[in-house]
Amino acid sequence: MSIRQVTKKAGIGYTTFYRYYDSRQALLDELAADQIRKLVALTVPVMDTESSRSACLALCEYIDQHRTLWTTLLTGGAAPALRRELHALSVEAASTRYKSASWLPRELGISLIVSAEMDILSWWLNQPDPIPAAQVAEILDRVVVAPSVLHG
Repeated sequence: MSIRQVTKKAGIGYTTFYRYYDSRQALLDELAADQIRKLVALTVPVMDTESSRSACLALCEYIDQHRTLWTTLLTGGAAPALRRELHALSVEAASTRYKSASWLPRELGISLIVSAEMDILSWWLNQPDPIPAAQVAEILDRVVVAPSVLHG
């Protein structure tokens, strides 16, 4: 999309766009950063044994509602950089909340959860006939979260 198309769709003037952004890439970077913050806010509760299933469902429903955007972010050319940033922010946000099993170092548990979560979401977004969000949430919870967290 050109800047003119973006401004027309947004209902703002061409010069107004340049008051806030230097380029189309700057707008995309801000959009991606905002989405990463939202995803981290949904990802961290996944690591909580009390509400992991409902947190997984909230995460998957959010991704599903913004499927086009997240397909681009997680499977496009910027995906590796986005995943690194999402991973770093998730590790930082979860470091005080996440309780790992005694045999699993905390940093490794967080890394495994975030990496597997991104892989499952990317797989889901690439499916020509995607399964429902609730089913993906169950997969995340049973395959990734439940085996990784302390159960007492």
